[in-house]
Amino acid sequence: MSWFEQRAALDGTVAVVTGGAGGLGAAIVEDLAANGVCPAVIDLDEAAVEEVRDVLDKQGVDHIVTQGDARDPDALTALFEQVDERWGRVDTLVNIVGGTFRAQFVDTGAKGWDAILRTNLSHVLHACSLAVPRMQAGGRGGSIINLTTIEAHRAAPGFAVYSAAKAAVEQFARTLSIEVAPDGIRVNNVAPDYVPTPNLAKLASLGGGDSSLSTPEGVRVAIPMGRAGHVTDVSNSVVFLASNLSSFITGTTLHPDGGTFASSGWFNWPESGWANHVPSRILANADFVDATEV
Repeated sequence: MSWFEQRAALDGTVAVVTGGAGGLGAAIVEDLAANGVCPAVIDLDEAAVEEVRDVLDKQGVDHIVTQGDARDPDALTALFEQVDERWGRVDTLVNIVGGTFRAQFVDTGAKGWDAILRTNLSHVLHACSLAVPRMQAGGRGGSIINLTTIEAHRAAPGFAVYSAAKAAVEQFARTLSIEVAPDGIRVNNVAPDYVPTPNLAKLASLGGGDSSLSTPEGVRVAIPMGRAGHVTDVSNSVVFLASNLSSFITGTTLHPDGGTFASSGWFNWPESGWANHVPSRILANADFVDATEV
């Protein structure tokens, strides 16, 4: 047994993963499985579910992979009941499900707000309410990991309710971590920034993001480490938090973002270097609309 395997102690554990097919979810599930974890996955995307199921089958991984809506309390409850019957334990919960649309707050209403809260916050509460009693009953502790976003830590114009929901997840995790710490249960978050995935590309095509970030020049300006994130940058963080390597870490957030949270508005402009404002030579070539004329 390697040093990592001995310290991590993941082999034979069970992880429930909401939104565990496609993009970040698939990378997380496959990396957990590679370390001996038995994954129980629920995801709405039927094609992605079939794909991750096929991958796990070919690898001989003991798993449960179901097509369903993690935002539906009955669907989540059914998944946990399957886990009870198959393995009789829950060691890790990974909440990945999330989503948003771009709009000015004043152009949205109660229906849109409810949809965003349901997609980004409510299912986290329900999943935790199902996982925590099982972890407590098992007496082995456990790890809860929520996928949030850098937008939970900075202003996000056009995504006001989404960023509020993700910030709520962060604060919920901090408080829950203290409540369950005596049981050896850890609660942490992973907050990436720009990681190209099919869903992120779809959001950008609908006006939900600036496609310039997908260019090498845009990435070098916006991300201090000068590259976009990889799905494995995120899955590495999740594996670490699921493992005993992080056994004394709780109530905190990992930021696999290449330094964008740390830079907080500082950009690495070509020819100019680091600045927290747009260089005058770029402003000179930009077209601006006078707000008083709109």
